[in-house]
Amino acid sequence: MDPVTIVLSAVVILLLTYVYNNQKQNSKNFPPGPKPLPIIGNLHMIDKNKPINTCFEMSKKYGPVFCLHLGLLKMVVLSGYDTIKDALINHAEEFSDRPVAPITFKLVKDNGKPFDNLTVINAAVANIIVALLLNRRFEYDDPDFLKLVYLVTNNIRLMGKPLALLYNFFPSVMDWLPGVHQTVIENLRTLHNFIRATFRKQKKELDVNDQRNLIDAFLAKQLEGKPESTLYYHNDNLTALIADLFGAGMDTTTTTLRWGFLLMMKYPDIQKKVQNEIERVVGSAQPRVEHRIQMPYTDAVLHEIQRFGDILPGSAPHSTSQDVTFRGYFIPKGTLVLPFLASALRDAAYFEKPDEFYPEHFLTSEGQFKKNEAFIPFSMGKRSCAGQILAKMELFLFFTALLQNFTLQAPPGAQLDLSPELGATNAPQPYDTCAIPRSKNMFFLDFQQHNCI
Repeated sequence: MDPVTIVLSAVVILLLTYVYNNQKQNSKNFPPGPKPLPIIGNLHMIDKNKPINTCFEMSKKYGPVFCLHLGLLKMVVLSGYDTIKDALINHAEEFSDRPVAPITFKLVKDNGKPFDNLTVINAAVANIIVALLLNRRFEYDDPDFLKLVYLVTNNIRLMGKPLALLYNFFPSVMDWLPGVHQTVIENLRTLHNFIRATFRKQKKELDVNDQRNLIDAFLAKQLEGKPESTLYYHNDNLTALIADLFGAGMDTTTTTLRWGFLLMMKYPDIQKKVQNEIERVVGSAQPRVEHRIQMPYTDAVLHEIQRFGDILPGSAPHSTSQDVTFRGYFIPKGTLVLPFLASALRDAAYFEKPDEFYPEHFLTSEGQFKKNEAFIPFSMGKRSCAGQILAKMELFLFFTALLQNFTLQAPPGAQLDLSPELGATNAPQPYDTCAIPRSKNMFFLDFQQHNCI
């Protein structure tokens, strides 16, 4: 069968599926939303450069629970902190499943040509994950390490591109077409092959009485001979787990720190207040996690960096584990659900200046740190981020150690752009910074090219 016939057949099948799903939806009290077009649904209505703006606009028109058609997929969006909390806490069981993303599922069963686009921060954060998984660290010029970090960071960037997103809605058609989605898949193959080679090597050296790291612990579970040993602790799950830890644990922390350094350059008065608090509490000693409770202003700034940076505006998608009636709407089992975290982090009912960088969101009038329940960058409920404790520790130690020793300034004449770069996460645009030692010397760090000038 020639490719044209295959594509046309796929389109007919998709059209018939669309008609069936549309009739099925109209027969029940499904959440409201814009009328979809055949095949493409509402994809034509989504702002390709700032898709989260589309969600904000839709929530204003259709309310805090609404539906978008992404190709043939129906996605329910939960907007606003109260709505997200109601779903993920009060209806935790019903909204606890995860949907399958075809572009990643395709490989949870296998060589890109990396080029060096690392940053000092990315490499440092990546080595923390490596230490947990392998009980070792890499030198920053190690070719295996550079390849690993490249694969993860490149895919995070590419997965926000329109063609990569379309793959999840039309996988059978997109498999035949060239584009960045093919690069994502090839990168995943290479990453998974790297991971499998690593744990095969560790399996040869495994001592169940001396488990050195997470991979050893997982491999030891395989040898217990219990039903769950083969049901859960198989090699495909180990590969997916390690890939997830690298992707989630490395990129999000790095991106948050890059937002932090950019914002400190943008607001030097805030940077100075942080440095004054570091001097008062830490002095010349090495910052420790326990210092954080004595540093309310620094703590507030770090929270506001996470809120303003809004690293994962859409969260990781959920799906309903069973039929559920939520806020008067019927949502059937298996429906894709998006807790729109950006709508909570910028909820005017909880944040005085939601669109501004304002550390006072987390400070009392007396200057003490205060919690804000709408601060949910790690999501909430059963599917909240498992690594949030580690991430908070990393952010505090990296941030305070750098500002203890350096003052960050923009290079002369540079314009600081606070608009995010399009990708799977909200990362800042590439930028340069002057890191001025708190002495007389000055040097430049190029966060885009990973070198010192």
